[in-house]
Amino acid sequence: MKKHALAIAMTAALLSGCAATSSSQNNTESTPYTLKSGGEIAPYQKGLSVSHARLNFSFDFTNEVLFGDTTLTLNSDNPQTHLSVDLDTRFTITSVWLNGKPLTTDAYRNEQGELIVENSTVITYPATLRIVYQGHPRTPVRAPWDGGVMWEQTPDGEPWLATAVQGEGCDLFWPCIDQPFGEPATADIFITVPDNLVAAANGVLTDTTENGDSKTWHWHTRSMHNTYGIALNIAPYEILEDNFTSIYGNTIPLVYYHLKGNDDKARALFNELPGMITFFERMIGPYPFADEKAGIVQTPHLGMEHQTINAYGNDYKKDETGYDWLMQHEFSHEWFGNQLTNDNWDHMWLHEGLGSYMQPLYAQYLNGDLSYFALLNNQRKGLINEYPIVNNKLMSEEDVYESGPAGDIYAKGSLIMHTLRYLIGDEAFFRAVTTTVYGRPDPAPGNFKPVFADTQTFIDNINAATDTNMDWFFDVYLYHAPLPELITTRDDNGVTFTWKTENDLPFPMPLDVSIDGKVITIDMVKTRRVPAHPKDTVIADPHSKVLRYEQRYEDFKAWKAEQAEKEETK
Repeated sequence: MKKHALAIAMTAALLSGCAATSSSQNNTESTPYTLKSGGEIAPYQKGLSVSHARLNFSFDFTNEVLFGDTTLTLNSDNPQTHLSVDLDTRFTITSVWLNGKPLTTDAYRNEQGELIVENSTVITYPATLRIVYQGHPRTPVRAPWDGGVMWEQTPDGEPWLATAVQGEGCDLFWPCIDQPFGEPATADIFITVPDNLVAAANGVLTDTTENGDSKTWHWHTRSMHNTYGIALNIAPYEILEDNFTSIYGNTIPLVYYHLKGNDDKARALFNELPGMITFFERMIGPYPFADEKAGIVQTPHLGMEHQTINAYGNDYKKDETGYDWLMQHEFSHEWFGNQLTNDNWDHMWLHEGLGSYMQPLYAQYLNGDLSYFALLNNQRKGLINEYPIVNNKLMSEEDVYESGPAGDIYAKGSLIMHTLRYLIGDEAFFRAVTTTVYGRPDPAPGNFKPVFADTQTFIDNINAATDTNMDWFFDVYLYHAPLPELITTRDDNGVTFTWKTENDLPFPMPLDVSIDGKVITIDMVKTRRVPAHPKDTVIADPHSKVLRYEQRYEDFKAWKAEQAEKEETK
């Protein structure tokens, strides 16, 4: 292994100097195909799966060039003479090998970012596809919202490289199948860097190999791995390490790679990790990757849920919640995104809605109801409600953000979870969430693997947990954009309550009503009337259980927009 890693690094360096078709940088723009993640599946990728990815990287930090050598082990349900994977056209491809044999340049093409391999006979599977390439990867304009490779410097002027590619996909820096189903079952990642730098990545650090003035870091992942979660993090990191015994009795390695300085703040952040793990394990289930690590790495961008090596760039900011919200949010994706992965970006709210609900839930766990409702109220103020959360069609990540629900998958998804939890109770709610995340209601270390799921999976688990049909709830909240509106009419003798929904959808949501401090719950299968004296104080939903249309939030948004317009005209 050590010799092979060294040979790959040397080969990449040699090819950069002598390959006739190579150039130090390819400055072409990434194609629309490359910048799309998920969505329509390329015909030659249908039926393919990745059982293993062997990724080798080295770098020219001065000229911002990445040298890559990737070997994918592929299986297929539909053997044919063609196959394809994805790789940004910004890279120059030096060679392609299929099942150990080099291909001539007329046997493959990469015109739009889909690298198509054409074989003269039906391809034998399992197949190995090796791609040697180099070039200047896409540099993000605003990471992590804009994907690519960041070539930054530490405050001391040392190289500080990080990748973040969720939106645009893995093909921005390694050949992959840029679809949820393209997750490699296992991966070996070899990163060669100058010997004064540390290369932090996913999985378990198997070994480091000294190569004179450079060092190769070998990381191995033991479980199925999100394609966008494969991450490179390179800097002169200092390392905090510990072992944590979870409530399940197993031991989890903890590690934080951070820049020097701020040692007290780095230690304080690191010390938050055990408490977060315990929270998630109590609420959801076992930390999914305990046989690898629970890792954090300091990055020049805000953050990203990179499996077992979560990116953190929140600059140790503190707020009133008592925890670092950014680290907690990204860490939540070990459950919602990495253990549970949406099988289509249309169901991305399963990642972000459940992940976002973990912030107020953790605040409640730590501090009680005041923190919980304060965070929920902050989320509520930003809802747009222009597009349904779920469309039940094949969507790319860009579709979700550019022509879909966008930020509502976070905040609205969270508030839907709040309403659902208070409607069906904690026992049924958390049982359904756990079953969705692990594919079973009784997860324990060693008895589960990462799963793919969609919205219907979650609905089915809710229906099973409640032993009732909850489709009406999801029809209104997920499949239609407008929020249900509570129409209230008051006269001298009482108050009448009616739910109004788009297309008059059924919405039998029970309603708590406070009359001079006495709370009653009324069945809202149809219009209901509550007797009340004109001087009685009547409050609908006094404990803020139900996500619904409220004019006060619309007025606030209008005022905010007006203030922003005034600032622009100054």
